[in-house]
Amino acid sequence: MIDLKQLRENPQAFSDRLRRRGADFDLDRILELDAQQRQLEQQRSQLQARSNEIGALVGKKIKSGVAATDPEIQALKAEANDLKQQLSDLEPQERQLKEELERLLLTIPNPPSETTPIGRDETENVEVRRWGEEYKPSQPCQPHWDIATQLGLWDVERSVKVAQSRFVTLLGMGAALERALIQFMLDTHRDRGYVEVLPPLLVNSASLTGTGQLPKFAEESFRCADDDLWLIPTAEVPVTNLYRDEILAADQLPIYHCAYTPCFRREAGSYGKDTRGLIRLHQFNKVELVKFVHPETSAAEHEALVADAEFILQALKLPYRVIELCTGDLGFGAMKCYDLEVWLPAAGCYREISSCSNFGDFQARRAKIRFKGAKQKGTQFVHTLNGSGLAVGRTMAAILENYQQPDGTVRVPAVLQPYLKCSHIGGAKS
Repeated sequence: MIDLKQLRENPQAFSDRLRRRGADFDLDRILELDAQQRQLEQQRSQLQARSNEIGALVGKKIKSGVAATDPEIQALKAEANDLKQQLSDLEPQERQLKEELERLLLTIPNPPSETTPIGRDETENVEVRRWGEEYKPSQPCQPHWDIATQLGLWDVERSVKVAQSRFVTLLGMGAALERALIQFMLDTHRDRGYVEVLPPLLVNSASLTGTGQLPKFAEESFRCADDDLWLIPTAEVPVTNLYRDEILAADQLPIYHCAYTPCFRREAGSYGKDTRGLIRLHQFNKVELVKFVHPETSAAEHEALVADAEFILQALKLPYRVIELCTGDLGFGAMKCYDLEVWLPAAGCYREISSCSNFGDFQARRAKIRFKGAKQKGTQFVHTLNGSGLAVGRTMAAILENYQQPDGTVRVPAVLQPYLKCSHIGGAKS
């Protein structure tokens, strides 16, 4: 959620920052509602103060011996009743204003960071660096879905029977490779200082609102019909909301968490895209990195988060590039974001495998996650960051394509061989 005080103090500067996203937002209505609400609060405060004053005055007079039937006492009581009615009348007005203001605030995205490159859309994102040599075999490269089929790593047709399209069932070494990747990622991130979390896969609406999926992205999520529960689109949601409505001690920061979960997304509006393979499924596995940090260290923590995600790709020896998203391609809640894109030789291009975002205090305001130092008077909002470390299915797809061998087998990356206890998938070596 945006900082209303910041908007109030310099609406033009705030509007200019939002406009870098390539769209206009109704900030005037927000400012109007904010002014009305503050006026009502002041009015209520004055009425309440007068009511308290009358109560004290009546008590003092009765204590001094003035009869309760005295005309002056009766007049004061009549005024108190009138004030009570006025306060009662103000309550629904205030509530309505507050609800409309909050509804509008929840629709406003995070203003971009001052260091985020300005651009209209993904075509103006900035490549930061590349790592590894792109695998370009002399013979035609098979796409990962053909490799998975030939090696018996999955069953697509029976998955459609069990569920619907865009679900897969991994079999044999396919299931083992997925499990090995998850274990390797978790082990690596734990060694790098993250505390592992195994959170609920169903969350309530307050949790999705806290991280920014609601109300904007309701159509992207799967909702349980009989409960206020949603299947998680990413572990970011339950892990971030572990600290919702809490005031942390400053010495608790930074907090680093890693979590493996299945993730569920409708992929609304993406029909016809990546209908084959492991790239765009309704259910997929992911290892997520989540950080809660002090605002002063936020930028450095973001770079470190990207490095932690890159470390997995480097350990697997998968070529990739780092892209900094421009203002027009930023996600709703991010103020700055880097995407990691892995090389897929069959397609001859890089595809996103991790998105590492710095949300500033945007999510913390929505979820009311604050911190306070021992000598600190008030509280501050933490900064939240998260990124995939990594999307497991896409990592498997990259391994199948980059490690395919002329004899039809797939060589297992060295760091995964202790988990799988083999050097190749397929043939006599597996």
